[in-house]
Amino acid sequence: MTVTSQQLTTDNFEKLFWNWQGYNIQYTVMGTGKPLVLIHGFGASIGHWRKNIPVLANAGYQVFALDLLGFGASEKAPIDYTMEVWVELLRDFWQVHIQEPAIFIGNSIGALLSLMVLAEHPEISTGGVLINSAGGLSHRPHELKLPLRLVMTAFNKLVSHPITGKFLFNNIRRKSQIRRTLYQVYCDRNAVTNELVDLLYTPACDPGAQQVFASILTAPAGPSPDELLPNVQHPLLVLWGANDPWTPIAGAKIYEQAQEDGKNIQVVPIANAGHCPHDEVPHLVNSQIVNWLNNF
Repeated sequence: MTVTSQQLTTDNFEKLFWNWQGYNIQYTVMGTGKPLVLIHGFGASIGHWRKNIPVLANAGYQVFALDLLGFGASEKAPIDYTMEVWVELLRDFWQVHIQEPAIFIGNSIGALLSLMVLAEHPEISTGGVLINSAGGLSHRPHELKLPLRLVMTAFNKLVSHPITGKFLFNNIRRKSQIRRTLYQVYCDRNAVTNELVDLLYTPACDPGAQQVFASILTAPAGPSPDELLPNVQHPLLVLWGANDPWTPIAGAKIYEQAQEDGKNIQVVPIANAGHCPHDEVPHLVNSQIVNWLNNF
């Protein structure tokens, strides 16, 4: 099936707000049909799905996307952030706005959150699409060699300090630094547009953004895919940008093994794409998702 390329600009989203536990959460919804829930990755927001939402909606689905607490236009709450906080947010969002089993689609930590929802709340889901899934919210100490472990420990202390933390964050959130980071994880530099840079930069200027950043960087990693997969009974589509330097495609091996063990999992590498193939090569990702959904 050929999926036409369509795109919203961030100005064209219907921006809705919902109060969750006293905090404002931005979300959007488009289309009618079986519900899909799109979950962005670290530092991103609804706008990162601007090349996907209209295509999936026009394919006959009701597409929900939300800014996780602490990101995008959602409130920068002064809390201790964990994966479990966001899973609770997603569960409550489903209870209020959807109320029928949905497909959860995520990129990076959004993919890991989707896997957590499927494993821990199977009653609200019917399947998941994982795009370059993270292995955790942060690196687990045993995953790092000793020198890097010491560097990360020192970095986390600097990030959490009120003086050095502000200095580091102000440098990391500069547009020039955001662009350099995106050049590392996008194969096609033409996909790194001013609009994309602004999507990441603008929320980082909100009051409280630096505290959110520090909390997330020093948060627990959360459950690993290895721990979650045995409890996932719904079908999975696993898409992976083959040139991702942050979460290398070797991470897809656990899903391939689960498929060999009888799980209903389809693993598709996306050639010449990095960490965010849904944004870098949306025509390929949209086609894969719609074809999988049509054969669901």
